[in-house]
Amino acid sequence: QVQLVESGGGSVQAGGSLRLSCEVARSTYGTYATYCMGWFRQVPGTDREGVAQIDSDGGVQYADSVKGRFTISRDNAKNTVYLEMNNLQPNDTAKYYCTADHRACNLGRIHQGYWGQGTQVTVSS
Repeated sequence: QVQLVESGGGSVQAGGSLRLSCEVARSTYGTYATYCMGWFRQVPGTDREGVAQIDSDGGVQYADSVKGRFTISRDNAKNTVYLEMNNLQPNDTAKYYCTADHRACNLGRIHQGYWGQGTQVTVSS
């Protein structure tokens, strides 16, 4: 069992920035440092989509829609992954979920091993 605790969502105007954080509060499967960590998002009525992932070696993947604007990073000493979001746009409005998976990173795999409770990000024009 892996428990993920997210924070940092909120409301901003277009062009603004937010930083999401996700801590692995509890894990009975392996160690945090070995997980693929990521962020997915979902708008009501649509499928969840992968936003960014980072593997145990620091390799990253991004959705095309966020490349150049979002940065994912991890601090293994703090069991925490971050998503820095800059130049936010109204179509970034969604509920953002932290994910953890013991398998190799795959941004197209919407069935990740573990999910946080989600944090809302709202961007107004």
